[in-house]
Amino acid sequence: MSASDAVERQEQPWNRRRLRSTNERLLLDRLRTLGAASRAQLARETGLSKPTVSSALASLAAAGLVREAGTHVPERGRTAVLYAPDPAAGYALGADIGRGWLRVALSDLDGTLVARADVRNRARASAALAGLVVTTARAVIADSGVDPAEVAHGVIGTPGVYDEERRRVRYAMHLPGWGRTGLVDGMRAELGVPLEVHNDANLAALGEYAFGVGAGSRLFAYILIGTGLGMGVVNEGRLFTGAHGLAGEIGFLPWPGRRKPERLEDAVSGVAVVEAAREFGMSGQLTAKSVFDAARQGHPGAVRAVEREGERVAHTVAAAAAVLDPDLVVLGGGVGHSVDLLLRPVREHLRTLTPLRPRIAPSRLGEDAVLLGAVATALDTARDLVFERRTAGT
Repeated sequence: MSASDAVERQEQPWNRRRLRSTNERLLLDRLRTLGAASRAQLARETGLSKPTVSSALASLAAAGLVREAGTHVPERGRTAVLYAPDPAAGYALGADIGRGWLRVALSDLDGTLVARADVRNRARASAALAGLVVTTARAVIADSGVDPAEVAHGVIGTPGVYDEERRRVRYAMHLPGWGRTGLVDGMRAELGVPLEVHNDANLAALGEYAFGVGAGSRLFAYILIGTGLGMGVVNEGRLFTGAHGLAGEIGFLPWPGRRKPERLEDAVSGVAVVEAAREFGMSGQLTAKSVFDAARQGHPGAVRAVEREGERVAHTVAAAAAVLDPDLVVLGGGVGHSVDLLLRPVREHLRTLTPLRPRIAPSRLGEDAVLLGAVATALDTARDLVFERRTAGT
């Protein structure tokens, strides 16, 4: 036997395992797209032979990745067994950390939420907030009845940008101390779940693309207007983050303030709405929501504050339109939830600012955009991890 024959024989088992794994993953992915399907349908859809499909399905079923999902009785021919991915093969965790609320959800591999908790964020220190995240995530997993070992991956959405090299969050201005090194590592260790950290506006954009009004858009920008200001950009289904993960940090754009130069975030946020309302004569305990509610009732000061906010949002949209040329701009976040009042002034001011006028729409997901984006992002990785874990050594 020649040396080349010996090498070829050594490589063949590995090649066969790789080919088998590739076929199994192809079938599993196609089942996620198709829903329940028969062997014959899968053979037609993938181009694989029926014996290959049968063998791969048997391996996937033995690994707990697919299950029988009923039968199909054709007008002619044999009754066919239908197969579908087993959603309970693993789970993904998503969290949205905001200044006012913490939202955590657990999803099965089909993307169905099996447990969820929304709790007030009353933490005033970073360690307390990290503890609240861990406690809430544990409670959600416990409420679901899922074995914690079956939670394959988690994603946290937060203001700011996670610096992987320094292992800390940067630019989270509204969460004091949240940039301290070691916080994320501590949460990973306590939960025992692999965790990624992503910018909240980016996750909201992905959530809106996966589940909301952004579906099918070639390029759209999600502008998150709440305590702060951020933007996520999705280009043909993929998030655009820039060279250092800072793409979309439009809050840092300069804004010509009345007394001194400001950041755009200082002019376009819930705080700015309240400040404008006070300037126009409103008093008492005000929030952005109460100002918008008063505007709906026709309060003159509130109406003027909303008009000003619409003008400033129009400047934000104009900047995004000039740089990105999106076919859609989605307005979300706490202030974005009042798009019913903002759309008219935004569109009117946009006409005076630029000839570029992308379609503007309110978020369909509302306050769940970041959370659902976190779940969708965690699912992508969880499905890969679960497949690798359950087919290892086969």
